Amino acid sequence: MAYDAMKLISKRKEIIDKELEALFPRYAKEWIERALGKPKYFYDTRTVQYGLTEQIWEFLNRGGKRWRPALMISACKALNGPEKLAAKFSPLIEFVHEGTLLVDDVEDNADLRRGKPAMHKIYGIDCAVNTGNAMYFIPLEILYKNELKLTEKKIVEIYNIYAQEMLRLSVGQAMDIWWHKGKNKAISEPAYLQMCAYKTGVLARFAAKLGAILADAKRSQVEALGNFGEALGVAFQIQDDILNIAPKSEHWGKEIGEDISEGKRTLLIIRAKKVLPKREAKLLESILNSHTKNKKKILKAIALIKKSDAVVYSAKKARLIVEKAWADLEKKIPENEGKQELKAFADFAINRNI
Repeated sequence: MAYDAMKLISKRKEIIDKELEALFPRYAKEWIERALGKPKYFYDTRTVQYGLTEQIWEFLNRGGKRWRPALMISACKALNGPEKLAAKFSPLIEFVHEGTLLVDDVEDNADLRRGKPAMHKIYGIDCAVNTGNAMYFIPLEILYKNELKLTEKKIVEIYNIYAQEMLRLSVGQAMDIWWHKGKNKAISEPAYLQMCAYKTGVLARFAAKLGAILADAKRSQVEALGNFGEALGVAFQIQDDILNIAPKSEHWGKEIGEDISEGKRTLLIIRAKKVLPKREAKLLESILNSHTKNKKKILKAIALIKKSDAVVYSAKKARLIVEKAWADLEKKIPENEGKQELKAFADFAINRNI
């Protein structure tokens, strides 16, 4: 039976959203003492409500597919693990992902996110950074309170993976920021892919590994699932880069060509500069370095990219990365419904429209 990843994700979204709200209710007074303990002095819950809780829920309410926690549940299911337990860990994946988006928008000075003004444009940079950072730690309550009664060994394993992946995330982001500042003029394709593996692949890798750990998987299975999750993340980023200059839907929630304005060095750019005539490659580089908001110049850069074979080349690269990871994983997990769901995620990562 072939699965449709979007239908699967949509089906799980309601379950995942319930878990987000169960861990982090919409009113500060309902979670703050439970998560932080009794106050030594006094909790000004009204301020926490407006300064943190409402901002988080304003952002979460904008949507998002929730595909990473859905992937985590499928990874657990594929190894005959408990789906209900995996669902309880959805916030540990989704809150962190959403927090990275808030911080990323500040670092990029983005105007839009999911069709609305970026959060720092509404609440200010200080609030957006603090809210994003808080989202990295809110779901850790699952571990330090341990109401799900995991073994100490399993909790330590999850903490260790989380810590390493979050450090990788910052390293990948550092690479991306330094590049779009124009500080490195010779970015190679392998360097770009490593940046993607860290900046975008880490949370999908963490999600897949977490599902495997909750299923008491073998080390080889945990690693293969992590590699598969990373491949999905990298493919997702490459597709995101392509959609940024050529969206297939009117529901694309960002500015078209936003990556050009930010000076992003994507695989599209690396490939286009390699194959375009020298004069056109230099023009593309100059537009990126200018960080222009001029629509005419942005469209010129997009035209140069499309003139090369960069779009086709990048889409093929994404497909090959996922196919290679799947070929390795397929041999290590049993034939069951969960495995078919994982295969659907592979198809989703390389064929998505929005």
